[in-house]
Amino acid sequence: MIDAHIHADCRPYEDFGDMAVAGIEYALTLAHDPMRMSTSAVVLDHFHRILENDFSRAEKNGLTLKAALGLHPRSICPDYDVVLEKLPDFLNQDEVIALGEVGLESASELEQEVFRTQLLMAEDMGMKVTVHTPRRNKREVTIKTLSVINETIDPARVVVDHVDPSIIDLMADFDGMLGVTVQPQKMTPLEAVHLLDETFEEYGAERFMLDSDMSSSPSDPLSVPKTIHQLKLAGWDDKKIKKVSHDNAAAFYGF
Repeated sequence: MIDAHIHADCRPYEDFGDMAVAGIEYALTLAHDPMRMSTSAVVLDHFHRILENDFSRAEKNGLTLKAALGLHPRSICPDYDVVLEKLPDFLNQDEVIALGEVGLESASELEQEVFRTQLLMAEDMGMKVTVHTPRRNKREVTIKTLSVINETIDPARVVVDHVDPSIIDLMADFDGMLGVTVQPQKMTPLEAVHLLDETFEEYGAERFMLDSDMSSSPSDPLSVPKTIHQLKLAGWDDKKIKKVSHDNAAAFYGF
């Protein structure tokens, strides 16, 4: 199993052991906004923490981590240009396999500028991109998010994450990947099964991947295996389950 979106820096050591025992072999940990990102120094220290601390904590428990780094829309500090200038150096490190988590929170002009700049960077560097969609005004902001993606980068390089029933119809004409986040206050395992049952074949079996988005928010590090259990109870065959729980994320990110 692969958990395709976590924030390992917010989680205790024991979570990684529980994930490995439950059958999760790989996870992608992404940059986000774990504190008030008041200056570029704070953001860059966040990148360093991900690269210097979390990999060894996970590895000691039998879980292999890879990283995605980028300027989250809630992390845009006053001197964000310093982060954008240094970001390519971080993206060139072996452990970093994608740019993320980036996107729009309120769709302000500044957020759109920073988002476009990072998408262009990813296109130039041949990187995959993990894109955030917000909780508030989700549909309106996602429409703008997809517009920026389609104007800026090959959508095949992008996974739009936190897809739920409120925006799934917007993805019908989107050519990228879809992240289904199973997290308390976002979507339960049963709700994820219902979403996948309705859209898996129509939207493309190769497009979906599961993740927990575990962070400092209410989280469940076992939400991916719990969703797989519910898929089995719903009658899904092993081949389909393996696609959403491993194969699609492995092929997209190169695990």
